[in-house]
Amino acid sequence: MRMNTTLVINSKGGSGKTTVATNLASYFAANDIVATLMDYDPQGSSLNWLRLRGSTGKKLYGANAAPQKGGRIRSIEMHVPSDSQELIIDAPGGASGLLLQEMLGRTDCIIIPVAPSAMDIHATANFIKDLLLGGRIRTRNIRLAVVANRVRSSMPVYQPLERFLGSLGLPFLTRISDSDVYLKAAETGNGIFEMEQSTGAAERAEFMPIVEWVGEPRNALAGGKIIALQRPRLGENVRLVSAR
Repeated sequence: MRMNTTLVINSKGGSGKTTVATNLASYFAANDIVATLMDYDPQGSSLNWLRLRGSTGKKLYGANAAPQKGGRIRSIEMHVPSDSQELIIDAPGGASGLLLQEMLGRTDCIIIPVAPSAMDIHATANFIKDLLLGGRIRTRNIRLAVVANRVRSSMPVYQPLERFLGSLGLPFLTRISDSDVYLKAAETGNGIFEMEQSTGAAERAEFMPIVEWVGEPRNALAGGKIIALQRPRLGENVRLVSAR
């Protein structure tokens, strides 16, 4: 079965892309699914998380795809091992132009985290418009969904963003809480799916819609039916169509 690639991206910085990327990787590691975490951000937050894991966590591959500087050989550093079943790409803030096209060229699905502020929601809506107007999403049948990140219990629902996504037929997957559990996991190079069962149960429950959405096409294939993603027009729902 071919490798599935998930791009975690938002043009706006501070949206929590690395939190989503590393915890998705944590789920795969906890379930013995061979995965590679590719970091396009020059800050290297995802790669640093992998280094913190050391020998304490289950195996995850890392790949450095940040723009080349100095004597680095980028093509070697961004190599993905052939046994990888899942590739998670942690994109840099403000990615555009050729770098964005490079990431989209290998992507099967996109997760866009958005922080709970009017400014972030506005910037994210514009970013989604630009992605869709660029045409690469539709020509490659790339699925796209949004996640509310760093949500506090006192925050209102994301009604403006949900209305915007609904008008385009795009899913709003879940709300990830502004919980210290994510911070504690990150500090040790672990994820919420590798913590003790008594710790982080609520966080795992709120994250699972992301895992399920990423795995939808693969799970459909495993059920014995051939599944294809029907190419959507702008404003239509992305839906799974069974090929009989």
